[in-house]
Amino acid sequence: MTVFRLCFAAAIASILAVAVASAQAAAPTKASKTPDARCHVGAYRLDDGGIVSVMPSDAPGTLRWRLLDGRSGKLVREHGAWISTRGWTGRPDGIEVTFGSCDRSRIRFDGRRGRKIGFDIAETRFDSHGLSLRGRLVLPRGRQRVPVVVLVHGSENVSGVDAYFQQNLFPSQGVGVFVYDKRGTGGSEGKFSKDFDLLSDDAVAALAEARRLGGARISRIGFHGSSQGGWVAPLAASKTPQAQFVMVVFGLADSVLSEDRDQVAADLRAAGFADAETLAKARRVSDATGLLAASKGQRGWDELEALRTQYQHEPWWKALKGEYTGEVVRRRRGDDLMQIAMLDSDVSWTYDPMPVLRKLTQPQMWILGGDDVEAPSQETQRRLSALAAEGRAVEGAVFPQADHGIFEFETDAAGERLHTRMAEGYIAMQLDWIRHGTLDGERYGRAVRLPVSR
Repeated sequence: MTVFRLCFAAAIASILAVAVASAQAAAPTKASKTPDARCHVGAYRLDDGGIVSVMPSDAPGTLRWRLLDGRSGKLVREHGAWISTRGWTGRPDGIEVTFGSCDRSRIRFDGRRGRKIGFDIAETRFDSHGLSLRGRLVLPRGRQRVPVVVLVHGSENVSGVDAYFQQNLFPSQGVGVFVYDKRGTGGSEGKFSKDFDLLSDDAVAALAEARRLGGARISRIGFHGSSQGGWVAPLAASKTPQAQFVMVVFGLADSVLSEDRDQVAADLRAAGFADAETLAKARRVSDATGLLAASKGQRGWDELEALRTQYQHEPWWKALKGEYTGEVVRRRRGDDLMQIAMLDSDVSWTYDPMPVLRKLTQPQMWILGGDDVEAPSQETQRRLSALAAEGRAVEGAVFPQADHGIFEFETDAAGERLHTRMAEGYIAMQLDWIRHGTLDGERYGRAVRLPVSR
């Protein structure tokens, strides 16, 4: 997720209704209306050696499967059978999935049989700023030393422990995962926050707890930040030498306010307003709404009203969207901007990531979507390439036709994107870099590498 995108947040938030007490499966209660769903969560090794992960989906009693190559589907129980639909499209994909009884931990997936993989799991609670946070360390079973990533959240208000698929898929490939509920979500105490400094302190505490639990089994450990976590994870790494690397996926190396600015421009281009004059006018509008957002409505009204008077009758005005600009321009002085949920938070509006990225000594890996409408990545690509040219330990890759989440997509008749899968090579790229600190020479789907520092 990006900082505020509420439509995606609402979809993810419903996962809470099917919260899973354990990544490997909690026994269902007799009162449950969907007794089978929770016990099937986990990673399964198929009889041909393949791996399929099963996690809760976006509605009570539903599940989502994922393969290492990025393919995914939603499972809905209908008339005693599980119906699989392609990606996030809602269209049947023809893949047949059945599960054994809860105590047998078996699956039949697309004609292949599989058995649930056992992991070494440690449930825990740890403290940060006087709050008790819920966490979980998941390691491959055995005594071998393995790399571990601490998952740093996006802006979604959900339980990471209950929802994040990496805790099943990564350990099946020899990479440990520490997942936790950020403050104010799931089993963690406190008020939900988008204060990057505070969240980075929580991430530092999570890494310390992962190291305590993992001990000698950890070969290397670092942060894995997605979306908003792309601001938080590097900041956390700057606060602790114990973090040995930082991976950011679909995050930004630009400011928070620039995310809305770039989305406004991308939305206008998509609506057919791509000329430089219109985009320059829209930039003035997003500068004014950014001032309003950062000041929580205390400054910027004069600038916005002047621009409204000047531009509101031009055809592009009604096409203004972005993260919050489209909502703000429909308000008037005296309106309560805090009614816009995306502004009713302690967002670190003035945070500039570049000083932190320049000072980091840990290696960084960034994976971006080239067609990301929620966090347009072009400026981030430019900045990362510049950092690499300066000799910083920065690597990056772009999946050219991928949206936010590194999702491939189709566009329907109404112009809406339907996500079909994660890009091929995306999961493999993450695993290779986490394990080895570099990428091998093979292709990762259609990914294009950014310049590598020397």
